Amino acid sequence: MKIVNLIVRLLLGLVFVVFGLNGFLHFIPMPPPTGTAAQFLGAMFVSHYLVAVFLLQLIPGVLLLINRFVPLALTLLGPVIVNILLFHISMNPAGLPLPLVVTVLWLVTAWSVRSAFAGIFQQNVPEE
Repeated sequence: MKIVNLIVRLLLGLVFVVFGLNGFLHFIPMPPPTGTAAQFLGAMFVSHYLVAVFLLQLIPGVLLLINRFVPLALTLLGPVIVNILLFHISMNPAGLPLPLVVTVLWLVTAWSVRSAFAGIFQQNVPEE
């Protein structure tokens, strides 16, 4: 299982490093979106919001690849993945398979470090 966790973590890190870098270097050609997706991405591009999104993909991706601060990297990637899923579900269903794979990779990686998240799943906070 240790090898599976290693492979999954590296794949997840690689996906986010590649797509995070692609946001800055544009080495993967992608067809322009149409309709609502084009308007949404256009607004994010013009406002420079995508710079933050690409950094929030790149930095945790590197952390996953070098096996440092893995719970922090997963915490940063969680909302990014949710937004990617919502984007593809609501505006671009054709691109949904990769976000679903990434979600599974994230879940497997999170499960492998679940003890780091034990504190946030407490029903009651002990009083001091």
